[in-house]
Formats: sequence, C-alpha cells, structure tokens
Amino acid sequence: MQKWEYFTAPILSHVAQQILNNFGSEGWELVQVAPGPNPDTLVGYFKRPVQEG
Repeated sequence: MQKWEYFTAPILSHVAQQILNNFGSEGWELVQVAPGPNPDTLVGYFKRPVQEG
C-alpha cells in the first residue's frame, strides 16, 4: 500500500513559479491551492510518496 507524506507552505504570488518548481524538484506534488492570510499569499498543499527502507 502506498503511503504519503504531506506538507503545507505559503506561496507568494510574485515568485509562485520558482517556489512550485523548487518543491517539485524535491518530489512534492501540488494537490491544492487555497487563499492565504493576505491578498498576495496563497497556501499550497503538497504530497509525495514516503520512501520506505
């Protein structure tokens, strides 16, 4: 059975592509984006498979 780990992070709109590319290069898959605490910030929800062994 596949196991997952999860991560949430703020995403600043003016550097969103760089932030998402950095997380993607570490194996994180973006699952959802939600509004953040201010208009210039979003919250990203990420997941990646847990590496067993």
